[in-house]
Amino acid sequence: MTVNQLAEQKPFTTADGSTIRSILDATNAPVAKQSLAEASLTSGGQTERHYHKLSEEIYFMLEGEAVMEIDGETRQVKPNDAILIPSGAWHQITATTDIRFLCCCAPVYSHEDTYFK
Repeated sequence: MTVNQLAEQKPFTTADGSTIRSILDATNAPVAKQSLAEASLTSGGQTERHYHKLSEEIYFMLEGEAVMEIDGETRQVKPNDAILIPSGAWHQITATTDIRFLCCCAPVYSHEDTYFK
């Protein structure tokens, strides 16, 4: 059985510019097909617009408010919103307040699967 505590995970900055703490992924558990991380941005911060060829993502907002853009469509998001980001979709999140959200990726997130213009 694998049980990881969020507080024990060291934060790092992803290729898109968000601060991440991997909760369960290939670096800290025997995970093969998905990953779960906590991401955060401070108010006014944003990820660099990007896409993933392989990974489908789901963001689940925990705290704060942001503007989510997926393939040119924008929407305000807030706590308890779940956001589907299909593989191949250009996307960017911009924090209007400090935000914290869960990021689920399948297959497992990798920097090598993150593409920019």
